Amino acid sequence: MPRLIANALLFQLGWLACVLASQRPWLLVIVPAILAIHFFWVASWAREGRMIATVFFLGSALDSFLGNLGVFDFPGESRLLPLWLALLWALLATTLNHSLAWSARPWWRASLLGALFAPPAYLAGARLADVSLPLGTITTLALLALIWALVLPLLHQLAAISRATAKPGP
Repeated sequence: MPRLIANALLFQLGWLACVLASQRPWLLVIVPAILAIHFFWVASWAREGRMIATVFFLGSALDSFLGNLGVFDFPGESRLLPLWLALLWALLATTLNHSLAWSARPWWRASLLGALFAPPAYLAGARLADVSLPLGTITTLALLALIWALVLPLLHQLAAISRATAKPGP
């Protein structure tokens, strides 16, 4: 149980550091430290590294796509997804086999969790990071609810596949 609590708390700390890093980029140094703690104490790189990297890239692609569609408008001129938002995907991936594992089955539990909790997290992050929502708050939250009703069960499926093919380790 202490590892599950540590995993959840590390994710929350990482989420806050990433969002605040939009204004204070030096806070991103916290993310590698959180990942190191995760791989040292909660799980191993051999068991979860590939899955975390995959979620990082797939999630970054999804948020990049949404940004380029005009769902999000990030400060500055770059069309690239901000690093702080991309790193949130790696942090989320660390929870799939641990503090969020309870939501994997039945599949609708992950769907409901994603639909209910991801949109407010995006809204809070957008407000703290000065990200605008060109489609409006209600439309954006509804769209994110639909997307996350699909995304979280798919991420759990990816984590299950990763567990089945992972190298044995601590």
